[in-house]
Amino acid sequence: MKQPLAELMRMSRICRMVLATCLGSFVLVIFYFQSMFQPVMRRDPFVADGCCRKGSRNALQELYNPSQPEWSGAAVLHEARREQVAEACRLHSATSRKRRVLTPADLKHLVVDEEHELIYCYVPKVACTNWKRVMMVLTGHPVERGHVPSNLKTLNQYSIAEINHRLKSYFKFLFVREPFERLVSAYRNKFTLKYNASFHKRFGTRIIRRYRKNATQEALANGDDVIFREFVEYLVDPGTQRSDGPLNEHWQTAYQLCHPCHIHYDLVGKYESLEDDANYILRYAKSTRTTDAMAAQFFTLQLDFVMFNYTTPSYLKLD
Repeated sequence: MKQPLAELMRMSRICRMVLATCLGSFVLVIFYFQSMFQPVMRRDPFVADGCCRKGSRNALQELYNPSQPEWSGAAVLHEARREQVAEACRLHSATSRKRRVLTPADLKHLVVDEEHELIYCYVPKVACTNWKRVMMVLTGHPVERGHVPSNLKTLNQYSIAEINHRLKSYFKFLFVREPFERLVSAYRNKFTLKYNASFHKRFGTRIIRRYRKNATQEALANGDDVIFREFVEYLVDPGTQRSDGPLNEHWQTAYQLCHPCHIHYDLVGKYESLEDDANYILRYAKSTRTTDAMAAQFFTLQLDFVMFNYTTPSYLKLD
């Protein structure tokens, strides 16, 4: 009787050891994925971590502590924007019960420019097409192909180690827009223009079926006459994401597309101050590429400005 009892006790110890090992491994995996992003939030841009050569100033150092007095006002402005984001994230973290851990799949909106060490998180309806064109010029692609997304590499295409390195050391920026204005812009573009038949079929028919009483068969079939009230009902309905999954990127929030509480953005640009903010960013991008080469890439756009008597924005004046 003693031998079976001893055997059971031994087996019990083995089970406890296996359980502890599995639990420990699970915890390590969780911390591993969290560590991808948490150091980015705490990073001091002046700490030597292999990104800055002795005796030189890189773009991040210029951003946080500009050497030229004329840029000091902009530096204060962008520091205030970063602090606003950080404070909102602290409040959100204090009131939220769920702790979100990002995965590479969450990073598909972050476009990477290796040569200039830039990362741009694009938000639809915030001049993102033009910014994609700029990123393509910076990476050496013809500007005419600005609508071809395959030419732009996104952060989710890298390994975990490569993602972590780029988030720590690259210049990261995004552009945002007043949320209601962005929604109105998305509605007008996707639901009031006849050429967006794919959006009418995919979303318009669904919205009309759910929120319009006594809808005609034509409206149910075509979905091309969604009114703004119906669109808003669709967005605020708690059942929308339960039944349809994540919202389309054109009306998904910037917070959910770019994850600013997990990723420390060095610069938050605004649609309302697009020209000033873009000029500020391109000032740093120019530091690693010759002005003449970039200006030549923009030549196809410059003809339109000259030919039709438009004033060229300062962020396209690269000479």
